[in-house]
Amino acid sequence: MKPHPGFPSAPRRALAALLFLFLAGLAGTARADGPVVAVSGGRIAGVLLEDGKAAAFRGIPFAAPPVGNLRWREPMPVEPWDGVRQALRPGPAAAQPSLGWNDDFAKAGSEDCLYLDVWTPSPGVGGRLPVMVWIHGGANVAGAGGFDPLYDGRQLIRKGVVLVVVEYRLGVFGFFSHPELTAESPHHASGNYGLMDQAAALRWVRDNISQFGGDPGNVTLFGQSAGSMDVLALMTTPLAHGLFHRAIAESGPTLYSWTVDAAENAGTQAAAAAGAPARGSISYLRTLPPGELLRRIPWIIAGSTDGWVLPENPADAFREGKEARVPLILGSMAVEVPDAGTPEVLRRHISAFFGEGRARRAEILYGLAGGGTGSTDPLYGNAGEQWGSDVYRCRLVVQGEWHARSGNPTWEYELDRAIPPRLHAVHSGDLPYVFGNLLKTGSQGGDFRDEDRQLSEKVQAYWTRFASTGDPNGPGTASWPEHDGASRRFLVFGTDACVRVSTDQRGPFCDLFRETMDRPVGGPRSEEQARTGN
Repeated sequence: MKPHPGFPSAPRRALAALLFLFLAGLAGTARADGPVVAVSGGRIAGVLLEDGKAAAFRGIPFAAPPVGNLRWREPMPVEPWDGVRQALRPGPAAAQPSLGWNDDFAKAGSEDCLYLDVWTPSPGVGGRLPVMVWIHGGANVAGAGGFDPLYDGRQLIRKGVVLVVVEYRLGVFGFFSHPELTAESPHHASGNYGLMDQAAALRWVRDNISQFGGDPGNVTLFGQSAGSMDVLALMTTPLAHGLFHRAIAESGPTLYSWTVDAAENAGTQAAAAAGAPARGSISYLRTLPPGELLRRIPWIIAGSTDGWVLPENPADAFREGKEARVPLILGSMAVEVPDAGTPEVLRRHISAFFGEGRARRAEILYGLAGGGTGSTDPLYGNAGEQWGSDVYRCRLVVQGEWHARSGNPTWEYELDRAIPPRLHAVHSGDLPYVFGNLLKTGSQGGDFRDEDRQLSEKVQAYWTRFASTGDPNGPGTASWPEHDGASRRFLVFGTDACVRVSTDQRGPFCDLFRETMDRPVGGPRSEEQARTGN
């Protein structure tokens, strides 16, 4: 598979410099006489932030290092330590291949990656602040949590929340299935190790977050891109049942997971291509250093219906109303993941996705009928940008409607404000506004203006109020109505940074997805439908 086309490339030198200044300068913006708390494994010391009250605890282990014989096993309990462990720096990014946009993360990556950061405005036992647990994106193959300066939590916690940023296993380390792994598992399941890590982090939060002033009974799980997909998947797994109470899914629908057979076959083929023997493949692969394993297997399909982590396809669970009954915010950017194909390629993709009848209607909508070269929309871009983005956007819209149909409070949004001076609001462009880190450089850097800072304040107000009460509405912001399949109301964060309510997001375009996605559960799927998750 090729690298994910929707992720922006970052100026490598600028990002490296930003990372260096962020890590090296933390001591200069925080006091060394930070608080000491007891957590699973032992005592840790954090750093006080600028106001002398808020604190950050970085690089906290929430499970044993998944290395050596623990490679491709469920996360094990954290290893205790003596004395006070200094929690002053983030843990490393997870081991990952270099894809261009993530080269700095890949260079610093490590297989020993099961760490998290806690940012709190009020450390101490007995606090009852709402907790927000962040799952980063990156196609479940790349990316970083606390190691990425974009997720510095000091702006968000000013809104009265405790923020937890999680690292988890990626790619071949996090989602590798194989018959030998299935056979050795006490659950008779393999793959989905990254999802197991996220569930383990949530258990850590339940057991420890009160030490940081957080309320373990009020946890919001939120994520973007693959992190959004993982959030929605965690809404369907017994491993995370009761561990979070609200959810926010940014720019990533839940996908159809692979069958066990498909995931194991892909793992078997990858192992053979990596030079592993037909018998004893896993023993051999466990001897390979992380960098060598990544070189031989840089990419692996993510997520399989293994019967333990994922009892069934998450998308089917949502359609049937079996997901966690928690309040949910979900939404997308104007331009998500473009399809860069020619008009002829776009027609083939549309036909494979919808089938012949709906494909003809889709070609008319996208300006591709009768040999057309495609229409262009000032907000949503050219035909390839519209089609590729609708595959993300419309599936998320419909899945939100399913969640609301089951009686769950649901709010939908679209963010149309482009990071200046970019032309479109693109995939990951929401992150600066959510975290309040309007940086000049880095993957989401830009020439931010006063209206961008005001928009960030609004987004953070909605997100943190939702984390606090289960409803994003409150004083000082425009009313955000709940979504349902009849009115189809949603909130628009506009190109002008203003907020307004609209209806029927991408109306006739998303109607085609509704018709396709509402087919009877368990119906036959083509290989292309399985690959695209529809």
